[in-house]
Parts: sequence; structure tokens; C-alpha cells
Amino acid sequence: MAESSALWPYLAMLVGALATYVWRGLGVALSGRINPQGLLFEWVACVAYALLAGLIARMIILPVGPLAEAPLGARLAAAITALAIFFLTRRNLGLGVAAGAGALVLLTWATG
Repeated sequence: MAESSALWPYLAMLVGALATYVWRGLGVALSGRINPQGLLFEWVACVAYALLAGLIARMIILPVGPLAEAPLGARLAAAITALAIFFLTRRNLGLGVAAGAGALVLLTWATG
């Protein structure tokens, strides 16, 4: 009885690995057949951007957790700062994120 209970973690890991690697293998097998300029791929990209925009808007307008303590004006100003720096630095994501985070911290600290 003790031997069979010791095998359950290994069996669970094996089933989890198979479930993961089957889908990864299928993705690799099908990736050569996908046309990145096709209508389906363009639609998927549009949906992904729309979901990301919705999540960002929700984080700014209806935040949860510690972000909810920051004033709405500070959150909006930080987002605008992040976008401005992102575009002014030729779409440098790191600088945009750093500028937005820094602006949020400074504005929250100044108003708190």
C-alpha cells in the first residue's frame, strides 16, 4: 500500500507533462503552416490587442488592491506619461513602463 501511494506524485507529474508537451508539440507541428499575413492571424492579433487594452483600462479606472488607493488623477497621469515616453523614445517599452511607474509613485506620494 505504501509503495502505490509513493507513485502518485510521479504519475501526476507524468500526466501533467504529457498534457503540456502534447499541445506544445502540436503547436510546433502546425506553426510552419500558419500564414502570419492571413486574415485569421490578423483577427487573433486584433483580439489580443483589444483584450490588453480592456485590461489596462480596467486597471486604471477600476483598480483592485493597493492600486485602488492611488487617486484616479494620478493613475491617469501616470498612464499618459508612460504612453508619451513610450512614443518619444521610439517605442521603448522599458522606458515607457519605468516612466509610468515612476510617475505613479511620485504622484501618489505627492498627493498622499
